[in-house]
Amino acid sequence: MSNYEVRKYQDTYTMYELKEDSTGSSVKVCPERGGIVTECQLNGVELFYLDRATFEHPTANIRGGNPVLFPICAQLKNGEYEWQGTTYKMANHGVARTSAWDVVGTSTEGEASITLSLRSNETTKASYPFDFELVFTYALVNGELHIRQQYRNTGTGADMPFYAGFHPYFKTETKKIAYAIDATRYLDLNDNKEYPYEGEIDLSGKVESLTLLDPKTPSVSFPIAGGARVTMTYDPIFKYVVVWSVEGKPFVCVEPWMAKTDEFNRKDELVMLAAGQTLEAQLTIGCSR
Repeated sequence: MSNYEVRKYQDTYTMYELKEDSTGSSVKVCPERGGIVTECQLNGVELFYLDRATFEHPTANIRGGNPVLFPICAQLKNGEYEWQGTTYKMANHGVARTSAWDVVGTSTEGEASITLSLRSNETTKASYPFDFELVFTYALVNGELHIRQQYRNTGTGADMPFYAGFHPYFKTETKKIAYAIDATRYLDLNDNKEYPYEGEIDLSGKVESLTLLDPKTPSVSFPIAGGARVTMTYDPIFKYVVVWSVEGKPFVCVEPWMAKTDEFNRKDELVMLAAGQTLEAQLTIGCSR
């Protein structure tokens, strides 16, 4: 009997479950709701918080799981940006998390995996006027979730600007968490001031997010509910780690981003991908007790 399984089933939407029996791990993916991972159990521990009502509502922003952020992270000032003389409106976190993704294929050869793709269309071009294709593989192996990403500029002319990221909601029992990361400063968007990072952040009473500004090593580790510890590793192109929560809700979001919020208006550190080119990136999520 294979150690790996990929199961297709219905749960309001068409879902796919990746399973690794030897580690007691499973991952659930919903292609039509933004290609999101809704649940992530690693080594017997469920990592993610999920508000089922927002998931089941077809047009609500999902509060939970691991939303995909593209072509922007967070919000734009006044919900808009200007590009080459034209002003475009774009909702928070971009177009990928509200789009239906296509299933390219699944595999149980040495891992349990599913590959999804999202191509630009009339809806995405209304707010983001570029031809693109995203190809993501979610792979469960050795008790870890690997997210292999390909960002493609399928246009024939201009460079494609973007800054992508992820927005995972981790189950927690406290808002005061020690993040093992080698950053020295963070930006608190509640007052737009910078502070020294001294190894711990308390999100109690905070409404806006905090951005860890200068990590040198592309990884972060922190405790979650149930006495477990999460470690995320990623490519250096994810320059920042953002932390955010909601008072009274048992989660903290720990989010690798390629640039800070509102970057499409600053235009200081946009990723510029040439026509016909592909950017590849990785994010790995692990968990231990």
